[in-house]
This record gives sequence, C-alpha cells and structure tokens, in this order.
Amino acid sequence: MDLRKKVVVALLALLGVLIVSIGGYMWLAPGHVSFLDALYMAVITLAGVGYEEVISTRGSTILRIFNMFIVVFGVMITVYVFSSVTAFLVEGQITDIFWRRKMLKKISQLTDHFILCGLGDTGRHAVEELQKTGTPYVVVDHNEDNIKKFRESNQRAADEMLYIVGDATDVTLLEQLGIDKAKGLITTLASDKENLVITVLSRQKNPKIRIIARCIDPKFAERILKAGANSTVSPNQIGGMRIASEALRPHVVGFLDLMLKEKSRTLRIEEIDVHEHSAWANKRLADLALKTRFNVLPLATKDTHHHHHHTAEPLPHDSRVGFIVNPPDDVLIKAGSVLIVLGDVTEIHRARTEATRAAAVAGA
Repeated sequence: MDLRKKVVVALLALLGVLIVSIGGYMWLAPGHVSFLDALYMAVITLAGVGYEEVISTRGSTILRIFNMFIVVFGVMITVYVFSSVTAFLVEGQITDIFWRRKMLKKISQLTDHFILCGLGDTGRHAVEELQKTGTPYVVVDHNEDNIKKFRESNQRAADEMLYIVGDATDVTLLEQLGIDKAKGLITTLASDKENLVITVLSRQKNPKIRIIARCIDPKFAERILKAGANSTVSPNQIGGMRIASEALRPHVVGFLDLMLKEKSRTLRIEEIDVHEHSAWANKRLADLALKTRFNVLPLATKDTHHHHHHTAEPLPHDSRVGFIVNPPDDVLIKAGSVLIVLGDVTEIHRARTEATRAAAVAGA
C-alpha cells in the first residue's frame, strides 16, 4: 500500500477508536459525564500516559472490560499511526532523495538523446513514438499529475522513462537535461510563448540541436522558426489533413495506421545518414543491398550537399532539396547523403549501426 494511503487508513482507524471511546464512556459511566471528560479519558487511555482516571471504573465490570478493549486496540492503532507517519516522513523523503539522485545520474549519462518538454495530449504521443523506436529521451513537465497519468496508462514506457518535474523555461533545468549533448528537442507546451522561450534558450545552449516546436497560432510559427526552431507543427493543421486524407485516400491511411499500430513489428519510415568516412560513401545503392541484407526498402535519397548524383540517366528530383524518389540501383550515395527507407525499426537500426561502425573503423 502507498505510504499516503497507509497514513490515511491509520488516522481514520484512530479517529474511529476515539469516537467509540468517547461514546462508550458517556454511555457506560454512571452518572452524568461531560463530553470533555469523556474525550480526556479517551485520549489518556489511548496514549497510555497513566494519569488519574477522571471517569472511575470502580464498581462497573462492563466499564472496566470496555476500558481494557480500548487500551488494547487503542495502543495497537496508536503504534500503527506513529509508525505510518514516521515511515511517510522519513522513508518517503529518503526514498525521494535517492530516487532523484539516481534519475539525475541516468540523465547525465545520456548522449544524442531527445528532450521532450510537456507531457500533455500532444507530448504523450510523441513519447510513445520515441519509446517504440528505441530512441533515448528524457521528459520534463511542470505538472507532476501529467507524468503520473502517463505512467499509469503506459506501464511499458513508464518503466523506461526518464523525467524531471520542473519548468522547461529554466536554463539550469535544461542543463540538467543535457541540452548540450542532446540530439533533438521537442517542445509541446500549450503556450506558444513558452515554446518560443524554450526554443531560444535551447538554440543558445546547443547550436547543433534539432528543435521541433508545437505551434497553435500561425503568426507565432514564423517567430519560433526565426528564434531557432528547425520546424513547427500545428496539431490543428495535422488533424485537418488527417480528416481530409481519410475521405480522399482511406486505403493509404489504413496502411499507415497498420504500420504504426502493428504489435508484432514496428514498421517505420526512417532516415540513415551516410557520413564522410562511412564505408557506404561513394557506393552505388545496389552495392548496399539494403533489401536482401536488412529487409529494408529504399524510398528516396537526399544529397545534403546538393551534388549531382552520377547515374546512367538524368534523374527527376527537386533541385532545391536534392531528393530522388524511388532511386534506381545505380544511384551513387555520396558522403553527406541521407537514405529514406521503410522497414522494421530493428532492421533499420542494424543498418544504421553498421554504417556508423564502418565510419568509426575508417576514421580510426
């Protein structure tokens, strides 16, 4: 039982015995007994202090038997009350202190993780996706009830979730969350102004971090982008697009829903970066054999340096962003390219790990 519940039960039991004691003394004692005398008698009996009886039990067998029961049960309940209160004050505080230290230690060890600010209606879904894809993350929310509700409704994520209760607009707190070592930050607070402040502070602390901010007011979106956010997302806009998609392309939406909700496999569209020293750099897509080796389907490539890919024939792609959709096997993957792939997150992680490991070997 929770310590708070134990204390409440103990106090209710003590109150019940006290009421029974007062009623018994007023009813069983000979003559008129005032409420104050009955209360005093009940208190000194339950406390076991041994003061002189203000209500004499001499000559009354029933009153003496009643008093013995009150002494026995009263002392037991009183001891239980004191032990519960002591445990609540001492064990609760000590456990909380050690728990917080342990949590902060785990958070300090994170690198290339995501920081999620706000665990409300939008943030909880973002956390579930981070958890499903095996992405390291830490949550911060000023409302502890939001964290408790999420932990109660999602036990699997709750066991792994690292979090701090506090104000995400506090620079010191952001430093405790490892803002300087984080790969990305997602802020989903209800206030656009707070999201703007968090964006500014985070960009100042980490120029390389990727910042995604929730934005309700379209006028604020431009301000947040200028403040340093890489992208803004409007839940209202996304919701409207989803409704229209359900009407226009229900089978496509059904497939995407199946991909996101599938229990046995976690299918996702992910990206794999090809770094400068990666063994994948300057190789044709066919040489990587993503389909046969990892069961991963390449959907597109992007040259972040905007170089022209060397292929047998000119490729139709958007020169502004360098995307090549449904790339042919002979497309050349250069250093700095990004592969957009579809597959199980486990297989994608295996492919990404191989590329990273190859980069480390080559750079050693």
